[in-house]
Amino acid sequence: MALREINRSVRLLMGQIQRCGSGVASKHSARCLSQAAARPEPTPNENEAVNPTFVNRNPRNLEQMALAVKDRGWKTTWPHQQFYHRLMFSRSQHHVTAEVFSYTSPVPVLTCSTKEWAVKKELASTNCVAACQAVGEVLAHRCQQAGIMRMVYRAIPWTYRSEGVQAFRAAMKQGGVILSEPRRKYVGT
Repeated sequence: MALREINRSVRLLMGQIQRCGSGVASKHSARCLSQAAARPEPTPNENEAVNPTFVNRNPRNLEQMALAVKDRGWKTTWPHQQFYHRLMFSRSQHHVTAEVFSYTSPVPVLTCSTKEWAVKKELASTNCVAACQAVGEVLAHRCQQAGIMRMVYRAIPWTYRSEGVQAFRAAMKQGGVILSEPRRKYVGT
């Protein structure tokens, strides 16, 4: 019985060889005898492998693309809470102070004041319009170094038109800081 099965399979094989290549072994006959070639599994290149424990080393990336979530806060609170970075400018009887706050922390990220000796020694008075302009220039330079190029600045309405506030805003803008943030982009899920 086994001999008959072997004989039958040999006859089938010979018939296939004769049909494909007329009895001569060639590259075509091998193609006719074989099944459809299985596609090899692609091997991942070492450069294309993704680490399963990926950590974003630039946490401000989503913020700079305007995709990060802004805390909305309550509508009745002033100043509003919807910002990535907020600039607070204040003048007292003796000093001028400017601070940049992040939405993640109540502690200022950057500060500049006429209380600092390096700023104070260059000024005749620590609460005049020239002091406001000097604080704006120094803070703009510090923002450039920290990489904070956009921030929200909303002055108190009754002090907005004062010469000191206008000089401060102009110095910040000349320093390359944009005093508004882009609208948040909502990505559909």
